[in-house]
Amino acid sequence: MGKKVKKEAESPPKDVFDPLLIESKTPATAVLMLSSPENEVLAKACDALYKFASKGDENKLTLLDLGALEHLYKLLSHEDPIVRRNAVMVFGIMASNHDVKKLLRELDVTNSLISQLAPEEDVVVHEFATLCLAHMAVEYTTKVKIFEQGGLEPLIRLLGSPDPDVKKNSVECLYLLVQDFQNRAAVRELNVIPPLLGLLESEYPVIQLLALQTLEVISKDRETRIILGENKGLDFLLNILENNELSDLHIETLAVLGNCLEDVHTLQLIQLTGGIKKLLSFLEISTVPGIQKNAAKAITKAAYDAEIRKILHWEEVEKFLLNLLETNNDEVKVAASQAISAMCGNIDSKSVLGLQGIPQLVQLLSSNNEEVKEAAVTALSNLTTASPRNASALDILEEINLSTKRKNKFSEAALEKLLDNNLSQKYSRMGYLSSSNIITNGFYDCGQIKHGEKFLSLEELSKQELTDRRAIIFINAKPQENVVVEKAQDVSPSHSRTSSREKASSSVISPIEEKQELSGHISKSSTRGKGLRKGKGEKEEEKPKEVINITPEVQEEINVENSHWLPPPDFILMDYINDASKTILPLTTTREQVVALAQFVADKMGGPVEIEKLHNFSWELQISEIEFELKCNIVPIGKIKRGTFYHRALLFKVIADRMGINCSLVRGKYNRAWNEVKLVEDSPKGLLLPPQEYVVDLMFEPGCLMKQGTAKADQYKCI
Repeated sequence: MGKKVKKEAESPPKDVFDPLLIESKTPATAVLMLSSPENEVLAKACDALYKFASKGDENKLTLLDLGALEHLYKLLSHEDPIVRRNAVMVFGIMASNHDVKKLLRELDVTNSLISQLAPEEDVVVHEFATLCLAHMAVEYTTKVKIFEQGGLEPLIRLLGSPDPDVKKNSVECLYLLVQDFQNRAAVRELNVIPPLLGLLESEYPVIQLLALQTLEVISKDRETRIILGENKGLDFLLNILENNELSDLHIETLAVLGNCLEDVHTLQLIQLTGGIKKLLSFLEISTVPGIQKNAAKAITKAAYDAEIRKILHWEEVEKFLLNLLETNNDEVKVAASQAISAMCGNIDSKSVLGLQGIPQLVQLLSSNNEEVKEAAVTALSNLTTASPRNASALDILEEINLSTKRKNKFSEAALEKLLDNNLSQKYSRMGYLSSSNIITNGFYDCGQIKHGEKFLSLEELSKQELTDRRAIIFINAKPQENVVVEKAQDVSPSHSRTSSREKASSSVISPIEEKQELSGHISKSSTRGKGLRKGKGEKEEEKPKEVINITPEVQEEINVENSHWLPPPDFILMDYINDASKTILPLTTTREQVVALAQFVADKMGGPVEIEKLHNFSWELQISEIEFELKCNIVPIGKIKRGTFYHRALLFKVIADRMGINCSLVRGKYNRAWNEVKLVEDSPKGLLLPPQEYVVDLMFEPGCLMKQGTAKADQYKCI
């Protein structure tokens, strides 16, 4: 046998590079590796950068400065799924940084990210693509791009993903997107309601919370509320309220239900299923201030609709609101007072709330919280508007204001606001009506009453036998057929007091009268089951600034509660207003209008009287004859043909208010009363001078304007 010869090892091919294991010590090296043509190198570099960026914002800024994002952007469309996945992960983790988001917007990455939401993509890709979009959707221009590039549909589809992180990121992104009205309408068309309702059954609180917050935003639209009802969404919401284990979601659930209360159709659905009773029962036993406050706010918003007010009244919502006034939380008291103000648009609610609510609201005027006192004042004002029965709160406030210890600026403001909504009582008690106190139909002057004396309603006065006391002068420039005396008439605060048809058939109503008529105005958290895996021109008198009304408007009808007594219409007064409007309104300046109106009023009430012969001007006899003729102590002002100071001053104020001429009415002693107006003096150099106050002569020299404080003005006001 021959000797065996050892076989030589084959030499490796010359064109093959032996694998080189590199240990990178700096992120800059990993960024350089993003330019490698090798998929394995790219995948490992992206993985290393993901871990580095996860450690904090400083590392994200470091990668930003090294230009990593530009390289990563190119890898979003890489053919290798692992490289693409790892690149998306880096984008998702870095997008929380403000500067990174700015560059991402410049790179216009939204389209590439949306393409990663395709069903065939890996669940990790879905997670970090939706995470990046959620971070970027905070900014408006990105919202627009996501909408325009078709991102809504895949995001809604991913609400049904088996991965909780994908669900969380997708619903968070949608929540941010639907802040824009255009996106709200779009997601509604894409049937977002069913998957959102499905998320309410999630075991992860953060997902449930985001779903509720999204529902709260989109349910602001009526169309969405209808779809919510059709999908039994209201049952979902009520079930959450009934589950004590979900108490951390009750506030957000109430916010959604609060929107539903604003729609009559949806509210009727809730009512038919007994949902309102369930809701109120839940609210009555809840002691969480946030829940109580949000519930009251929801009622406030809903109560601006007349039909909804009726439904809420039928469900006795007033009991709940009155109970809230007893809480120890000031924010709840404010919200409850505001809800009471809104419910006052319903006459029956106003009656229920007035009985118990007025004493409670008066007590709130002693609160140390300014907002509480302000809300209480507004509620008191609304409760007493056009409601003589509720106006008896006035006695309590008068007693408070007579006490040096109990009186405060809010008790004084409350009394003033209540009186401003009951001008007959204000003039009777205070003897003064300002230029902003517009006299409307139903006003009556029964003379000055003393403190502690009951202020009688018009109906009560009408039942009194004829007496030799001074007549009650009544204002009613509205035909009989337009007088509405319905006990339960529901008046919406968002509409004017009379319909256009009524206004057309009644006497002239100026634009000023229409304006100034009485006025009623996320981050991840723990889970329940498991943790998430990740002029020039002519000078004119100054006009007062427009006052913002804080109380709901009420109809300018004669409000005689629970009564069949109809006050007589004053056709003569109607003619006066029409005639004065035709002849006086066309005059150029306010001064000319005031003078002309003074002469007009004097002419209708017996003409000028010589001051020396004033004692011979017998006006009492004629008024007594009118009372005898009407068999009533109430005398329409138009019937008075011989009027003295207080008759003329009242008629001047009534007509001036309807013509937009600002004037006040002041009661003096011994049948004296006068009007005060503010006019601007002519300036030789064209300078704007402050307005001067004048007393208008209606008796001796009708039309004479006497400067306030002069001997002549003082003589006119006194005997």
